Amino acid sequence: VQLQASGGGLVQAGGSLSLSCAASGSIFSRRVMRWYRQAPGKQRELVALTTNDGSTNYANSVKGRFTISADNAKNTVYLQMNSLDPEDTAVYYCHAVYFSNWGTQQYWGQGTLVTVSS
Repeated sequence: VQLQASGGGLVQAGGSLSLSCAASGSIFSRRVMRWYRQAPGKQRELVALTTNDGSTNYANSVKGRFTISADNAKNTVYLQMNSLDPEDTAVYYCHAVYFSNWGTQQYWGQGTLVTVSS
């Protein structure tokens, strides 16, 4: 499985960006998709997740501003980011965990940089 993340860029504070993470390869329907981010000098942190049954969860710092969604037909997960703040500046990574009868596999995307200017 390969995860291809895209959509990062430079945006002013208060603006919006949408990230995408497209999965290709042997994909199983039972999955958890997550977006993480890592700011310079900080540890990687979980931003949001979604499961194959549509459940979602968010870090407190992004609740009400970010929305995670998935298009199962396209094997793509999205992260809509609104009201961006300079504190949101980070490299954003998508992460997938797939569950099958043969076990659990996890994969990381390559990361996409989001820079929010003040």
